[in-house]
Amino acid sequence: MAAMAEGGRCHIYSSPIHPPTNPKTLPPSHTTDDGHCSGRKLARAPAPHPPPPPPSSTMAASAAALLLLVALGGAAAQVFPPWNGTFPVPGFGGGSSGGAGAPAATGVPAMFVFGDSLTDNGNNNDLQSLAKANYPPYGIDFAGGPTGRFSNGYTMVDEIGKRAPPPVAPSVHSCMPCCRCFLTSLHGSLNSVATAVHGINVSNSPSQLLGLPLLPSHPDASSADAALHGVNFASAAAGILDNTGQNFVGRIPFNQQIKNFEQTLGQLRTKLGGAGMARSIFYVGMGSNDYLNNYLMPNYNTRNEYNGDQYSTLLVQQYAKQLNTLYGLGARRFVIAGVGSMACIPNMRARSPRNVCSPDVDDLIIPFNNKVKAMVNNLNANRHDAKFIYVDNYAMISEILRFSVIDRGCCGIGRNRGMITCLPFLRPCLNRNTYIFWDAFHPTERVNVLLGRAAFNGGTDVVYPMNIQQLAAWQP
Repeated sequence: MAAMAEGGRCHIYSSPIHPPTNPKTLPPSHTTDDGHCSGRKLARAPAPHPPPPPPSSTMAASAAALLLLVALGGAAAQVFPPWNGTFPVPGFGGGSSGGAGAPAATGVPAMFVFGDSLTDNGNNNDLQSLAKANYPPYGIDFAGGPTGRFSNGYTMVDEIGKRAPPPVAPSVHSCMPCCRCFLTSLHGSLNSVATAVHGINVSNSPSQLLGLPLLPSHPDASSADAALHGVNFASAAAGILDNTGQNFVGRIPFNQQIKNFEQTLGQLRTKLGGAGMARSIFYVGMGSNDYLNNYLMPNYNTRNEYNGDQYSTLLVQQYAKQLNTLYGLGARRFVIAGVGSMACIPNMRARSPRNVCSPDVDDLIIPFNNKVKAMVNNLNANRHDAKFIYVDNYAMISEILRFSVIDRGCCGIGRNRGMITCLPFLRPCLNRNTYIFWDAFHPTERVNVLLGRAAFNGGTDVVYPMNIQQLAAWQP
């Protein structure tokens, strides 16, 4: 998945386990301050009522998961803390909507997002698809609960676009005793790593980045007013190529995402206008699934048709055509996210007989990223009234992997909690802020926040030739 092996656009289910199909999020419920160690101090609320028993279909899935635990070995030793089934109160942490209003202080009136499960915020919810995340414990740290985001909370683009109050410093009084020992050191290590790697400081980072409200998914952007500040078109399992991700049945390839944008554009012409469109940010993060859920899949013939160099050239040629199509529709400020390192995601470790990283996967990714960066240079040279920037997710992810819990997911089944991704009502880890990976493929909210802030105001070693903050201020 882009920023992190697409994190997980490649949910490889060992058996056809279908997550719930209800696309609606669970209603907001109060969260006590004694169980999640999220680093946010919440007001103490009355103890919630016990959650209702799961439906029979979910019980069946849980039973299947239990059998898999025994079959896979090692998973039985995992000890998960209890989860009370509740989600953060709106207004605390992830999920603060920001509301409608005037354009952001950056002058960016809207952001449009194209991508895969690293940025999907619910576009697959209504599809007949195996690539969904609209069930708990996904969204455990997001106000209101699961939305379709493949994370415990914010995605990277949520952070980039956010409009929120200043963050509250972690408090040792907001966690259980088991957590108090690491909060101070964690906060310090995040700051030092972010400062050393990205030239930013978490404590002093701007509380408002682009200053936009959370974007609606395409199905939720049914009117010009709903889409006024942008739309998220990203779809889990999607790729540059239309046939990527077929194993998950329903998904929205990049070509179709562009068509969906074109349909939305008709609603926005009278509201946003051509000048507003030219000032808007277009975030595109594609490519991870074209490897994880195409080239590396045994039931695809792609690897027999192309060697690694030929395949990366094919992808980048198609990618350039698609970006030029967006340019033709009025896009002028592009953020192109490179594919993150995938060698050490929990699923790759779990599939290794020796439980180690798979560097041969990154040997495919690195040439692709290099060609994407060259494509960005070429587009900038030929489109003088537009600006394309490249976010080096590979470099950022590689640095983040130097600290915290890096070898397993917070929620999942099997070795490294990476054989099968997070299933309905599984109990996730308690100390999520110390984990790189939320599930078998995707990063935690904490990592997404670091990546988003680095992309917004990092140096040219991670965002080239300028960062998003500079792109917002750029004048053609």
